[in-house]
Amino acid sequence: MATTNERLEQIENALLILAGGAGGYSVGTRGAVGTARTVGQATVGTPVGRAVLSGIAYDQLVEEVLRRDRAVAQAEGVEGVFAEATRQLSGPIPVLPGFTASLVGGPAKKTRKRVKSKFNKAVSAGMKAVRSSKFYGKKGTINNAKRAFSAVTRTASKVNRGKKVSTKGVTGTIRRAVKRIL
Repeated sequence: MATTNERLEQIENALLILAGGAGGYSVGTRGAVGTARTVGQATVGTPVGRAVLSGIAYDQLVEEVLRRDRAVAQAEGVEGVFAEATRQLSGPIPVLPGFTASLVGGPAKKTRKRVKSKFNKAVSAGMKAVRSSKFYGKKGTINNAKRAFSAVTRTASKVNRGKKVSTKGVTGTIRRAVKRIL
């Protein structure tokens, strides 16, 4: 009998086959947990997925899938099923819910980078101002970053809410830098 690690590796490999090779891209965008959850939910809903989870060996699964692909290709008179489907659909082929396989046009569409919030921009500007000031160490260095960050976020929050903030000292320096953004 296979060890637990070997069994998990077999299931992983079978799930990658089921995911149509798009699993690698999905892991990059969704993370391993999100991909595993999506593939797991999709596998339970397919006959092949249920076979994998019930314990059919990886080699048997691959042989069965390839045999079915060849049978479909011979019945339709087409040798490359995926190539033919790509040619006819002219877009990505849906493999499982949440996954697509594409032979044309390169990798799937990437997600857009998250936009930095105004408050985070203000905190960044405040930290830059603190770094270039004489407070919390000499210019260009911060000797207590945790305390400096606490002061910057506290001051940025006050400015954001419209509260009174001192014009002198480190809070004044932070206030002037943060005020430009908020």
